[in-house]
Amino acid sequence: MFDPDQALERAAALVDRAMQAGADAADAAYSGSASETIQVRLKKLEEVERSEGEHITLRVFCGARSASIGSSDLGDEALVELAHRAIDMARAAPEDRFAGLAPAELLSHGPWADLDLVDDVPVSPERLRDLAREAEDAALAVAGVTNSDGTAASAGRSVSALATSHGFAACHVGTSRAVSASVVAGEGADKQRDHAWRQARHATDLPGVAEIGALAGERAVARLQPARVKSGQMPVVFDPRVAGSLLGHLVSAMSGPSIARRASFLLDRLDDLLFDPALVIDEDPLRPRGLRSRPFDGEGLATAPRRLVENGKVTGWLMDSASARQLDLAPTGHASRGGGAPSVTVGNVVLAAGDLSREELIADIGQGVFVTELIGMGVNGVTGDYSRGASGFLIENGEIAGPVAEFTVAGNLIDMFARMRPASDLEVYRGIDAPTVRIDGMSVAGD
Repeated sequence: MFDPDQALERAAALVDRAMQAGADAADAAYSGSASETIQVRLKKLEEVERSEGEHITLRVFCGARSASIGSSDLGDEALVELAHRAIDMARAAPEDRFAGLAPAELLSHGPWADLDLVDDVPVSPERLRDLAREAEDAALAVAGVTNSDGTAASAGRSVSALATSHGFAACHVGTSRAVSASVVAGEGADKQRDHAWRQARHATDLPGVAEIGALAGERAVARLQPARVKSGQMPVVFDPRVAGSLLGHLVSAMSGPSIARRASFLLDRLDDLLFDPALVIDEDPLRPRGLRSRPFDGEGLATAPRRLVENGKVTGWLMDSASARQLDLAPTGHASRGGGAPSVTVGNVVLAAGDLSREELIADIGQGVFVTELIGMGVNGVTGDYSRGASGFLIENGEIAGPVAEFTVAGNLIDMFARMRPASDLEVYRGIDAPTVRIDGMSVAGD
C-alpha cells in the first residue's frame, strides 16, 4: 500500500496520462488498505489474516461522454494503458449532459482540519491475540454460555487520494481498531447465538474488551427459550443497535440521485412536516475520530456539519455534482467514490436524544415488542413500505419481558417517521447513531 504522498502522486500521474491521451477532463481516485485480524475460538488461535490491497479508478470525459475504469496494477505501463482504454470507452459511451467534474469554483482547498483519524500506536499480532482471548474469556464466563463462535481483534489503516484535471489534489488517512465476540448459549435444541462488536479510530476509544465479551454472552443468554408474539397493531421499540438503520433509510431517500430518478418516497415532500418538530437529526463529517469523518468528498468539495432534519422537515437533498445539475441545484459535498462514478454518502449522522429514559419511554406500553435484531431488507425505497423479520423481547405492562423470535414488523416509513420518539440513551460511536426509538401503531406479524 502506498503512503499518502505516493498515493497522491499515482492519482495525479494517471490524470496527466488521461489528458495526454485526449481527455477533456479527468479525475482519479486511489484507495489502499491494510489490516490484520486475529481470531480465537475456545482459547485456541483459529485464524490469522493479513490483507493488503490498493485500487485506482480513472474517470474521463470526452465532451458530454464519460467512462470509468479501474485497476489494481499501478505501474507506469499499466496507467498508460488504463488511460487509453478509458478514452476509447468514453468515446463509445452515450452522451450525458449532467456528467462532469465538480464546479471548479466549489473545490475545497487546504489546509484542512486535523480530524485525528490516525492511531500511530502500533499493534502487534500478539497483542491482537491477547485482546481476542480476553474477550472470549469474559464471554465464556457468563453463566449459560456453552460455546464460542470465535472472538476477533483487528487493526487496519486506509489511504485515500483524489486528483482532478481542474486543480484538486489531496489525500487523507485513517486507522481502525476493532474487537468482536460471538457466542452460543443453551444446550441441545435450545441454543441461541448473539454477538457484540465495537470499532473505533483509536484503540483508546474502545471499551474494555472484557466488557465486549461479557455483553455478547449476556445477549446470547437473554435470548434463550424465545416465545412467539401474537399478531396485531402495537408499539415497536428499536434498540440502538438497530435503530440507526431507520436513519439509513432516510439518508437513502434524501439522496440526490434517487430524487433525480424520481425513485424516492420523499419525492415532492421537501416542505412536508414528516417528523415531530422537536426531533433533530444532525450530520457531522468533521467530528474528530469519527468513523465516517472526512475533510473533503469524493469530488473534492468541502464537507461540513449539517442538520438533516429540523422543525419536522428534511432540510434538502444530499447531492453529488451530477444529480445537482439534473435538479438544477448546488452539490452538497456528499459525493463518494467507489469503483466508478460518484455516489452519495453521509458523514457521522446522529438522531438527538430525547428527554425520557428507555424505561420511561416504554412505561405506558401494555403490549409491544422490543426489537434487537432485524433480518432481511424488505424496504421499498420508492414507496417507503417497510417489512422486516425481527427478534427481540416482549414488552408487557411497561416492562421488557421474555425473548420473542420469528416475527415481522411492518409499516410505511412516512408514518414511522411521524411517530418516532427517541429515548435519552444515545451513545455516539457507530457512524450512524440513534438512541432507543419507539414507534407506535406498527403491524407485528407472529402467531
